[in-house]
Amino acid sequence: MKRLLTIGIFLICLTSLPVMGETKTIRLRVIETSDVHGYFFPYDFIEGQPLNGTLARVNTYVNRLRKEYGDNLLLLDNGDILQGQPTCYWSNYVVTDEENIAASVVNYMGYDAETVGNHDMETGHAVYDKWIKEVHCPIIGANIIDTKTGRPYVKPYQVFVRDGVKIAVIGMLTPTISSWLNESLWSGLDFLEMVGCARYWVNYIKEVEHADLILGLFHSGQEGNICLPDGRMEDASVKVAREVPGFDVIFFGHDHQQHNEWVKSSDGRKVLTLDPSCWALNVADASIELTYENGRLTKKDIKGNIVSVRNEAIDQRMMDHFQPRIDRIRQYVSRRIGRFETTARTRDSFFGNSAFTDFIHDLQLRISKADISFNAPLSFDSQIDAGDVTVADMFKLYRFENQLYVLNMTGREIKGHLEESYSRWANTMTCADDHLLLLNDNSKGDQQRMGFRNFTFNFDSASGIDYEVDVTKPEGQKVHILRMSNGEPFDEQKTYKVVMNSYRGNGGGDLLTKGAGIAKEDIDKRIIYQSPLDLRYYLMQEIEKMGSVTPKANTNWKFVPEEWTVPAAERDRKLIFGE
Repeated sequence: MKRLLTIGIFLICLTSLPVMGETKTIRLRVIETSDVHGYFFPYDFIEGQPLNGTLARVNTYVNRLRKEYGDNLLLLDNGDILQGQPTCYWSNYVVTDEENIAASVVNYMGYDAETVGNHDMETGHAVYDKWIKEVHCPIIGANIIDTKTGRPYVKPYQVFVRDGVKIAVIGMLTPTISSWLNESLWSGLDFLEMVGCARYWVNYIKEVEHADLILGLFHSGQEGNICLPDGRMEDASVKVAREVPGFDVIFFGHDHQQHNEWVKSSDGRKVLTLDPSCWALNVADASIELTYENGRLTKKDIKGNIVSVRNEAIDQRMMDHFQPRIDRIRQYVSRRIGRFETTARTRDSFFGNSAFTDFIHDLQLRISKADISFNAPLSFDSQIDAGDVTVADMFKLYRFENQLYVLNMTGREIKGHLEESYSRWANTMTCADDHLLLLNDNSKGDQQRMGFRNFTFNFDSASGIDYEVDVTKPEGQKVHILRMSNGEPFDEQKTYKVVMNSYRGNGGGDLLTKGAGIAKEDIDKRIIYQSPLDLRYYLMQEIEKMGSVTPKANTNWKFVPEEWTVPAAERDRKLIFGE
């Protein structure tokens, strides 16, 4: 009997050991969305028309793959989901006693993990802390540090086990938050430099988790842009891929551009980097095959694609589920608040004074009682038609939930600020046939540039002063301030009250630092007023008070010499806008 028992145990142990030469292949699929910005449903609540893409189409694509891959499919979102369409504003600030619609959508679609984006942080603690609690999947961000504990504010990474494969996903957020957002929005937090943070957690995961795959999920663009004095870089996803061995795939976003590239890491291995761009028009899609021989991982076969979902079928079941809330949002954005007697278009703002930009200038000066206003077109080509103005139109007029700031600035600093702005905006013309504007054909696919070399939301003009921009002069010498618009002399030594949005007032775009020459650490000392609510709210209030308004272009600045700039503007307008 004892002998039979011994033989039985031996046979059980034998069958549990890997068979010599046994090969097993496991197939995984990882899908990423990024910078969704409230594009949940195939309807533009701002423009009142259908939308391509959106998460309602992403869900169709994902569910089709789930039929093939089952639990071996991971669905990841890379942040900037709480700001954009009025769906977000309605849920963040209007109907705050219900589950945030961004959480409801993520939960409905069954996301496996999500990171935090800079525009999510912009909503403030009350909004994003509530959202973090409501989302069913883990929110990950290894470099978002709670200053009280010194530990990550959310989970640094998440481990998934699929078909025996251990997958670790490390989340990170661009660390240059302080360049755009007032500290009140992220109080109690710090944001670590990405390379060092990634290196620590990769080593930790290797030693503790022994993961078969390590994925990055970074709300940070490809490489470059803002770099703080301490070395923290805005866009560092490729830098991490290159300098931190151990990653297999890095999914990223934030820069609203498509990327699908292999990067050679410092250990000689190749890392796939994928970015689907924005607005749920595409997904980043990684197909991964792992080969095990005798229980040991011997091969990884990874392929990546950026897949358009523009023409996918709409998930009608998802639409039916959310229809009651969609109807309430439509009712909210359709409320009439006033009337425009003339049409205002952002496209006019690039060529001189415009009704669109100057209307905001006028309201900023009226609300703040400041001396001078800075403002830039926040969207490339928005238009508010003459006629009734609704809440939806306010999202055309002002795209982001920025606050209103007033800063003390000297005349010299104001000139430096404008010089920096126009250096990114205006070409240096050497003959009458040159472009007036700094154009770049390679940026035409970028919704924030659309043919311009630089981001249009950094094209600040000014109101309250009269000035000329001489495009024949070199950078730093183009702006000639003639006088205050009330006829008083403009004094470079005098201190003026200057109104602007909070993005600019916190140093966003470097116009205050690089242009005006104000040290980053000194900006807070210049702020003499911060509005408690967002600028769009105050603009809406002013329009409701006025009832009927006639936006019109001021005549306080122009490009010169006009014999060159006027025909050049006509040529560039036709090239960019086809008119």
